[in-house]
Amino acid sequence: MIVKNILSEELLTLSEVREMLNEIMEERLNKGEELGYELRKAINHAEMFSKMSAQRSRELVNKLMQLEKMKPEIAIRIADIAPQTRDELRSLYAKERYTLSEAELDSILDLVSEALE
Repeated sequence: MIVKNILSEELLTLSEVREMLNEIMEERLNKGEELGYELRKAINHAEMFSKMSAQRSRELVNKLMQLEKMKPEIAIRIADIAPQTRDELRSLYAKERYTLSEAELDSILDLVSEALE
């Protein structure tokens, strides 16, 4: 039995994952290898649901992390989903023990709309 260990762990946005999967796809196609079912489905999912470039999504996450009441997991989810309304944003904070004020919600939505431009 082969035992695998986790060497490192890092939170990535869907856009960053899309970029990595495209690199893997190019490497395998250049070698003449066939893409597996799981890899094709993962690439398709990443292409379908990523809304911005990897660089812009990472910049958005970094800007969001400077705000109060922001956790890395929530910042990644905001960059992945790119909510457009306060209700969509509130749903991301539904499990948290605190709520955001209207001003905090608006500042997050401003950052998201800026990143999508």
